[in-house]
Amino acid sequence: MDEIIEKIKKIAVPSTKIKNMKDEIAETAINLIKKYASQYPQIKNIEFGGSYAKGTWIPKKADIDIFMKFKNDVDKSEFIKLTRIIGFESLKKFCPYTRYSEHPYIEAIIKQTKINLVPCYDVKLGAWKSAADRSVFHTKFMTKFLSDEMKDDVRVLKLFLISNEIYGSEILKQGFSGYVTEVLVYNFKSFINSINELSKLQQKQIIGKTNKKFNTPISIIDPIDVNRNLAAAISIKNFAKLALTCRAFLRKPSTNYFISKSLKKKKNWKNVIIIKFYYSYRSPDILGGQIMKTVNALTMQMNEYGFNVLQNSVKVNKKYVCLLLLLETRRINELYIKNGPCVFHKEDCNKFITKNTKKSDLMWINNEGHVSALQKRQYADARQFLLNFLKNKLTGVSNGLKKDIKKWNNVTYFSIKKNRTLENMLNGFAVTDETIFPSN
Repeated sequence: MDEIIEKIKKIAVPSTKIKNMKDEIAETAINLIKKYASQYPQIKNIEFGGSYAKGTWIPKKADIDIFMKFKNDVDKSEFIKLTRIIGFESLKKFCPYTRYSEHPYIEAIIKQTKINLVPCYDVKLGAWKSAADRSVFHTKFMTKFLSDEMKDDVRVLKLFLISNEIYGSEILKQGFSGYVTEVLVYNFKSFINSINELSKLQQKQIIGKTNKKFNTPISIIDPIDVNRNLAAAISIKNFAKLALTCRAFLRKPSTNYFISKSLKKKKNWKNVIIIKFYYSYRSPDILGGQIMKTVNALTMQMNEYGFNVLQNSVKVNKKYVCLLLLLETRRINELYIKNGPCVFHKEDCNKFITKNTKKSDLMWINNEGHVSALQKRQYADARQFLLNFLKNKLTGVSNGLKKDIKKWNNVTYFSIKKNRTLENMLNGFAVTDETIFPSN
């Protein structure tokens, strides 16, 4: 086990050369920002934050966060306005652009490294005015309480989570953020202790100290805000996958758990239906929420009509969205039974008979005393049903995506010959991960 961890540290811990390069990029960015920010008395301080400042970054995930601290009396509109002015002016050589979280922040890329200029308020602990205000305290806390060895263990744990596709706090991922990874190592003291404890996760377990009760399967307490549950943004599916992956790693330790996997193809891919559409740009968090609402609505509509959706997934790139649905079968029986009201409910029964007599092949009274009708479905093929639904109904679909879907939708069954560019999207979907479900 120790030998494996030491091998992984050589990958997860940046070399001196990479560290020096990153330091040079960071200094370039912060000096430019400080130069322009100095013109504005509303700015109290500029400082590094995030994994770069804490020394927990890994070569694969090496963004540099720079926090611009505003004085408390600056109102929200000026806060946003000045962030844009300073960000775009100071980083104009690097083609800056606006990104969104609770409020806008500025992003630019210097030598393939993302620079995030994040505004926050200069507040006392607990007196938060914006979501980013805690981040400065997170940096101070972890810098103080994580030893150099623990920081390297954070890096190893991050790589473990990334390679098993459960890292990332965005809405579509609902995984473990970089800060959560740090909190886990802070609580459990090392990578191997973290793996041991996470392999034994219990429902309603609380990691950390708090007097507050949270309505989540697992709670992870923010050490600088004991009333905040970091696990609220993590799906139960990702907690379950983490527990199983930790058990599998402990059972049979291997460096394979730190390498992104290409999972074996399975014959059930023929039952995957893909809804692809292009979208107009919007904040990733807004887009993520709209996509989740839409894929859940489509799943519900398919199930209600009679197509059993076994699981769904979402893949997004800069241009288009692919919604993936794994169906029990592509086609269902053209005939189905429509059950009506009890015969003894006179008015309801009469309405049902009047409405359904002509369009039913057969009507009868079932053993529970209800009227039943045998009818033909309009669509027996899943693709035809979806094409009609996306063109004419869109019930439950996010209003923000309806225009994009109506204009651009393309519905296909998966085929390796026809969808080579989409083949990688199915890696991890509709396949068995044999690292956590071994075949022998």
